[in-house]
Amino acid sequence: MKQNKILATLWDYFLMTVGSLIFCMAWTSFVIPNGLASGGLTGLCTIIQYATGGAVPIGWTYPIVNIGLLLLGFLTLGKGFGIKTIYVIALTSLLFEFLPMFPSLHVMMEEKLLVALVGAAMESVGLGLVLLRGGSSGGTDIIAMMINKYWPVSPGRVYLITDLVIISCLLFVPGKGLVDMIYAYVMMLGFSFGVDFVLLGNKSSVQILVFSSKYEEIANHIINDVHRGVTALQSVGWYSQKESKVLLIVSRKYQMNEVVNEIKQIDKKAFISVSTAMSVFGEGFEEVKTGLKIKKTNKLEEGK
Repeated sequence: MKQNKILATLWDYFLMTVGSLIFCMAWTSFVIPNGLASGGLTGLCTIIQYATGGAVPIGWTYPIVNIGLLLLGFLTLGKGFGIKTIYVIALTSLLFEFLPMFPSLHVMMEEKLLVALVGAAMESVGLGLVLLRGGSSGGTDIIAMMINKYWPVSPGRVYLITDLVIISCLLFVPGKGLVDMIYAYVMMLGFSFGVDFVLLGNKSSVQILVFSSKYEEIANHIINDVHRGVTALQSVGWYSQKESKVLLIVSRKYQMNEVVNEIKQIDKKAFISVSTAMSVFGEGFEEVKTGLKIKKTNKLEEGK
């Protein structure tokens, strides 16, 4: 079991490494060499690089700003959030510093719209791999996660609002104008839709039904080792007329493979049914997000 957990952890970090590389190459190979920009912290750092004529490169500003946001992430999202994020931020900072040293990786295109679309697609895939494994590239990702924890606002919408402000700064950069801003908005919209598709699909939950004669052993293992809740439902096999129990397990979509693999290790003949649960509210999942107004009302009521 421990060996499986080690392999799972190594797999997570491998995918985050690949995702970080794709994310950084979207900027260093396509976006920046073609003089474009977009939103997010990476976009802001790119705009600073353009505004300073390259004197302040993205490899410097990216890690510095992320340190401050990372501290907020620790306070709001917990220590577990920061472990993988520190790795991704450190890796992307190094990649942003060293990838520009290889001009052969630069892909120059005359069609700026194509650059924006390719950059958005690569950025979405790269960041999606990172987020699916529980990490973050920092920047507005941390802001989006903090806001989404308390309000029912999709990460893509948070990116959209912050990006509108960041991209508008292009108008103040010498040599940049309205056309550059429009291309940046195209890339921003492509990234916003792409990351919502990846991230919100991952945030959905699944309901797993397990039919096995070893239900007791499976239930104990899922609770004690996998740390997921299990409900045993009384059942009768209509063909055999034998009484048994069906296990009901609710987990995040990205945890489904782990749960199924653990079950199969105990009983290879177990029959497993998986269905999508659009919304799950309760401990360990989502809370009913009511926003500040209702929260303030509740505090006033408590003071009465």
